[in-house]
Amino acid sequence: MSGNSSMFRPASYREASARTLRDTPEVRDSVGSATRTFDALRTKAYAEVDSDRWRDWAQDVKAHALTNLDEYLEQAEQSLVANGAHVHWASSADDVRRLLEAIVVEHKVRTVVKAKSMLSEELEVNAYLDTLGVRSVETDLGEYIIQLLGEPPSHIVGPAIHRSLEDCRALFHEQLGTPMDADPDELAAAARAALRGDFLAADLGISGGNFVAADTGTIALIENEGNIRLTTSVPRIHVALVGIEKIVPRFEDLAGFLQLTARAATGQPIGLFVSLIQGPRTADEIDGPEEVHVVFVDNGRTALYEDDTAWEALRCVRCGACLNICPVYRQTGGHAYGWTYSGPIGAIIAPGLLGLDRALPLPHASSLCGACVDVCPVRIPIPELLVHWRERTVEEGRNSAGERLAMRSYAELAERPNAFSKAGEALRWTPWRAVGKALPVLSGWMQEREAPSPSPKSFRDLWREGIE
Repeated sequence: MSGNSSMFRPASYREASARTLRDTPEVRDSVGSATRTFDALRTKAYAEVDSDRWRDWAQDVKAHALTNLDEYLEQAEQSLVANGAHVHWASSADDVRRLLEAIVVEHKVRTVVKAKSMLSEELEVNAYLDTLGVRSVETDLGEYIIQLLGEPPSHIVGPAIHRSLEDCRALFHEQLGTPMDADPDELAAAARAALRGDFLAADLGISGGNFVAADTGTIALIENEGNIRLTTSVPRIHVALVGIEKIVPRFEDLAGFLQLTARAATGQPIGLFVSLIQGPRTADEIDGPEEVHVVFVDNGRTALYEDDTAWEALRCVRCGACLNICPVYRQTGGHAYGWTYSGPIGAIIAPGLLGLDRALPLPHASSLCGACVDVCPVRIPIPELLVHWRERTVEEGRNSAGERLAMRSYAELAERPNAFSKAGEALRWTPWRAVGKALPVLSGWMQEREAPSPSPKSFRDLWREGIE
């Protein structure tokens, strides 16, 4: 069972989103239902605590950790090595792949079990393992479903939320022989039974890392199914892929972040399973891996870090709350974004990690309603960063020729009061219902909206009457 390759086609966002709305309207129903449920649970969970105070604290801790990132990374390395773990540094996806190949060859790995990890999706780990002749199996139920389908995740927390129960019934009937009317518990049981043998046969387990405490070298992992616990303890070798931004200064910081992340993501006080991993098993322990490899991954994060404005996106804890509240994401789900990270957070980290040229037009895939910043557990100013990348697009001349012409024309017109007034009068009587649909700048907007009717009098006329 080979893994999924991330699409990495943000440039096709407009076409992909239109295609989703046109050809698969059921995606909007599934995604909308799931995200509204997630958001309602988050609202309830936030109300149970002083969420504003918690979020202020989380923002400050993450900002402090990022401001002193080099020091805390070095401290984390020293702590992990002292715990018996192997620490590696990967500046790119190629570095990660070379490391994995070395481990696969040295230990004659044939089967890999994987815990849910968005970073492994970003690095296209499954596809690479497949080229090495290694069978990689996703063990998170949502990831397992989309792996059977050959699709990438549609959501940071719920990778298969774009699929309905009927879709899953048909898939499991075909792949695992379950009845077509199986209930969700039966489907989960069938997946559990299929995966049990993979856990026992695997030579290598790969996970991500929600947080790493620098002072103790502790990797914290949150889950609800127990698959991460098995992935990181049953195979002989455990590889944890961790973005360099996942550092927190102290072990005691984990208590707050683990709870806040769970409340933001799924509305739970804390995940059902929390694994705290520091290194391989010791001589007096009966289970656990013989080797633990922690790979700190850059892969564009340093470039994002060096941006004086956009660096704040690195505070992200990957809770998915901004996706759940976003009215744009709810219409299409994540696949239209063409990249591992979708929704508002994807739109602000893609330009930093991929480069602005590859990320366009994702910073424009937003109405700037501001709902995302209201729910973010670490208070990332997402709308401000979206505007930042839009400004960079203009500064670098990456906006369309039509847009540049339109803005230049407007600026020149606005500097001539008489011409501006006459143009405004003409526009008031333009038949926009017909004209708008024919103009490239307005045609997309007019597909979903009706042009407003002009008022009997212009603002200038009303102003003039009011002061006479």
